[in-house]
Amino acid sequence: MSAAERYTDYGPLPGKLFIVEGIDGSGKSTQLDLLRKWIVARGYCVYFSEWNSSPLVRATTKMGKDQHLLSPMTFSLIHAADFADRLDRAILPSLRAGAVVLTDRYIFTAFARDAARGVDPDFVRRVYRFAPKPDAAFYFRVPLDEALRRILAGRPELKYYEAGMDLALSEDPYESFRLFQGRIREQYELMVPEFDLTVIDATLPITEQQRQVRKIVGNMLDSCLTRPSTPYGRLLTEHGLSGHYLREVGARPEI
Repeated sequence: MSAAERYTDYGPLPGKLFIVEGIDGSGKSTQLDLLRKWIVARGYCVYFSEWNSSPLVRATTKMGKDQHLLSPMTFSLIHAADFADRLDRAILPSLRAGAVVLTDRYIFTAFARDAARGVDPDFVRRVYRFAPKPDAAFYFRVPLDEALRRILAGRPELKYYEAGMDLALSEDPYESFRLFQGRIREQYELMVPEFDLTVIDATLPITEQQRQVRKIVGNMLDSCLTRPSTPYGRLLTEHGLSGHYLREVGARPEI
């Protein structure tokens, strides 16, 4: 598949899309949260999205997981539906409005996990061709043993699919988890050159990782939507807006 075929071109999108990827325990979510707070503090409008969070699909996914009904293929397609719903309802509208969109996991999570479950990698890439290309895609690279140490220290019990128990890799959930995460990590490493992922060494101090991320992101924010500097109460008055709740907003000293 050519580079042009991997994504869909939705035309000019004033906003910016930044995504983070990595195996469980890579620290990517911490880094994205720090980045979000930094961008908000600079006055930009930010929308955040995370993997497997669509309200349209959530109940079905939960039922499938709870009853162990999901095969590798159904697991793949239900996550694609989840992503499609979030893209259509929130991610694209935010980008069109000029906001900064931050996503904790993107299509590369599907590419890694589905391939680790035995689904054909080319099939999965074709399923997700409707995704827009991110402006920056960060892959937080961490040794498998270090990631496992971080995860298992805070999770006394692993969930069935999280541990890859559906693959029958081992009867021991912790060994199954280690083997499954190893497969996922291998897929991420293959995607680094294929999709030009920006690699961040996730064993570096948190502040150094964040410095590297901000250096890249900071150069792309100038055209993004910013919050109004005028207090909201004054804006309401200037535009002739009134009403019970609007008066309350205008009266708040912190706004």
